[in-house]
Parts: sequence; structure tokens; C-alpha cells
Amino acid sequence: MAQGVAQAKAEKKFDLGSGELLRVKLLRLGAEEHVMLMTMHHIVGDGWSMNVLQRELGRLYAAYVVGRESPLAELGIQYGDYAAWQREYLQGEVLEREMKYWRGELGGGGGGGVLELAGDRVRPAVQSHRGGVVKFKVGEEVSGQLRELSRREGATLFMTLLAAFQLLLWRLSGQAEIAVGTAVAGRTRAELEGLIGLFVNTLVIRTEVKGREEFRGLLGRVREKCLGAYEHQELPFERLVEELQPERSLSYQPLFQVMFQLQKQGEGLWRQLGGLEVSGYGREGVELAAKFDLSLGMVERGGELRGALS
Repeated sequence: MAQGVAQAKAEKKFDLGSGELLRVKLLRLGAEEHVMLMTMHHIVGDGWSMNVLQRELGRLYAAYVVGRESPLAELGIQYGDYAAWQREYLQGEVLEREMKYWRGELGGGGGGGVLELAGDRVRPAVQSHRGGVVKFKVGEEVSGQLRELSRREGATLFMTLLAAFQLLLWRLSGQAEIAVGTAVAGRTRAELEGLIGLFVNTLVIRTEVKGREEFRGLLGRVREKCLGAYEHQELPFERLVEELQPERSLSYQPLFQVMFQLQKQGEGLWRQLGGLEVSGYGREGVELAAKFDLSLGMVERGGELRGALS
């Protein structure tokens, strides 16, 4: 029953005109067992925001359960301040500099075309967004070797995994230019780290893959592409799409169709909460939504890597 309620709450659409952008429901399963469902529209929060929200709710609960006042300090700035700054900053020479970089990287037509992967089904005319997930692990020995390779080549683990993923996509598609999207937190200033809001931005890393070369050559190009993208990450993705005006279709996303993400997974913030034992609620039976043709998410946990293809 709880899984059904969770599925229904996740699928319920938000009405942006009503102002209801965060929904919370508490399910009572027993005298000492409850499930709290929280659904937030992406327009007001991102993954980082959920950690901030979780941390602040934990502090508030711990204080209120013993009758203390809120321990949270007043915010020095609000998300609206950031939005106003961004509009003011992305004008004139700054805007043109950012646009010039991305035009050079992705071309006036918006990149190297659609990535056509070999599959057992024809791409539908309109995306259904129905998806599933396949999980896997990379053991500590191989994960350690990947980290050592990254250090030796002056790259991050993210860059090494992205290079390997783009090489695989090249083998599956036969296309020389491989564009992959990745998300960045967008909180480039310390004062933004404690705010709840949509700061995340999407970068497109397009790399030429050559069939007959050592992997270190590809890794070097991916490293340079990533560093350049990080230096020009202030331009919102939707503004980039508007500027480049790629050919649009209901059957695939513009500029890239494959996503890659690497994250570190720490200990849960709510393992102990004012005398309560807290754990995440499983998604078994909940149908996943697919935003892209293929997404690879990887998490560093301990000495190993855990991945999910969706």
C-alpha cells in the first residue's frame, strides 16, 4: 500500500500557478513505524538542496522535540538575490565570451548530431520517458587501479570514467564525435552552499574519439574538455539551446542524448534523529522516468564504485 501511495505522489503533476512546489505526506504503518514522502518540483530545488533540507529538518526536529527554539540562523542572502545577480552578470562581454566558447565546442548547429546507439528497438517518434535501471559494481581492486590511472595522468576519477564511457559509446555507435551531458552543482560561491534552490546546470562534453590510439590520449582530451567546460559553466543550459537552435524533435533531447554523473556517497544524515532510527524508503516496484536515451550514474562508496544504467 505504501509503495502505491509513493508511486501516486511521485506521478502527480505540479501546478506551477498554484504555488504548491513541495508536497509532504506522512504515512503511519504502525505504532512506531512511519514513512514520510517528500516531493519537490525541480524548479525550486536540486540534489544539493535535498541535502540542505534534510540537514535543516533534522536540526529543527532535534530542537523542537525537547522544546527548544529553532537553531537555524537567518539567511544572509536568498535565492532571489542569486537570480538577480545571475541576470545582471550574464550580459554584454561576459555573455558573449561564454557564448563564443560554447559555439566553438558545439558548433552553430548544436553539436555532432544525434547519437545513434545500436538497439533492439526503433527510436519512437515521441519519447515515452518510461525507463528501468540495471545496477552493477566495480570492485575495490579495479576501482583502485582507475584512481591510480587518474592520478598518474593528472585527471580526476570523473574524467577517467567519462573517457571510458565515451569510448564505449563510440564502439556502440561508430560515431567519431561523442557528446555526453553532465550536471554541475553551480554553487561556485561559498555563500550559496546553504541555500535551497535550483543552482544545478548541465554541461555538454563533446569529445573526438579516435579508434587507433592509447587510452591516455583520449583521457587527455577529455581532461581538457572538462576543464574548459568548468571555466564556462555559468551559462544556463536552456540559454545555450536557445542560442544554438539545434534541430528539435520530440523523439530525443537537444545537444546530447546520453548523461553521465559521478557522486560520492557519505553516511546518511538521518540515521539517528531525536531518538528515532531513520533509513531510506526503497523504490522497489516504482517505475522510473527516463529523461535521456541512456544515463550512467556512478557513486563512490568506500573503496568500490557502484553504477546504475537507466
